[in-house]
Order: sequence, then C-alpha cells, then structure tokens
Amino acid sequence: MSEVKSGDNVQVHYHGKLTTGEVFDSSLEREPIQVQVGGGQVIPGFDKALMGMTVGEKKTVTIPCDEAYGQRQDQLVDQIPRSQFPSEPEPMAGMQLMAQTPDGGQFPITITDVQEDLITVDANPPLAGQDLVFDLELVAIL
Repeated sequence: MSEVKSGDNVQVHYHGKLTTGEVFDSSLEREPIQVQVGGGQVIPGFDKALMGMTVGEKKTVTIPCDEAYGQRQDQLVDQIPRSQFPSEPEPMAGMQLMAQTPDGGQFPITITDVQEDLITVDANPPLAGQDLVFDLELVAIL
C-alpha cells in the first residue's frame, strides 16, 4: 500500500480543535480537502502529520503552535486613531477587516478594543500561540 510522501496530492478529512476541546474547523460535513503535501498549502505540522499515512488510515496529532500559526507577536497589535476608520459599519470588538499594505497587499486584522479616540487591532492569526489537535483521515492519494 502506498504511503504519502512529499509532493503527493492527497484528499484528507480533518477535525481541528484546540487543546481545550473547542472545535475551530472541520471538513467532516463537507468534501475532504485536497492538498499537495509539502506544497505550503497547509500549516507545516499538518503537512508533517500526513507524511507516511496510507489510504483509509486515521490518526490524531497534536501540532505545537510553532508548527501551526506560530507564537503571538505583540508587535502585531496596534492602536489606530478612530478617524482612520470608516464610520460605517460601526467598529466593534471582534470584527474582522482587511488591511492594506503600502504595496497593495492585504492581510486580515481583528478589532480587539474600541475606545472613543482609538481602536486596537490585532494582525496575529486567530490561532497564533495555540497548540492544535487534528483528527485526520486520509481519503485518497491522487
């Protein structure tokens, strides 16, 4: 039976949760995802966990944050004058927006606090600093 190796295209079902048991994403109610192993399409620990799996194999892996979304970085939290935000929609904590870099690129930010004159935003990925637990099932090697 074939084992997954770097460069293989595979289909995999996953059920992702935090170490607290809180589910953050799952493909179980959808089609399995298709990825090229080692192609940078998923977090490094997910790629690593797929290596050596065989079709039909199921396993649970814990991926440390350094192999997932990395450590939280304090320098990615900033306070921005409220005047730099549009008035509609009204900024609220928890709201996710897209920010633009000077060269036209975009990246997601989350509003974490709204004050009269300042809005605190966080550009860390929402799962940064978290160890992740995945239940994996290899559906196919394509």
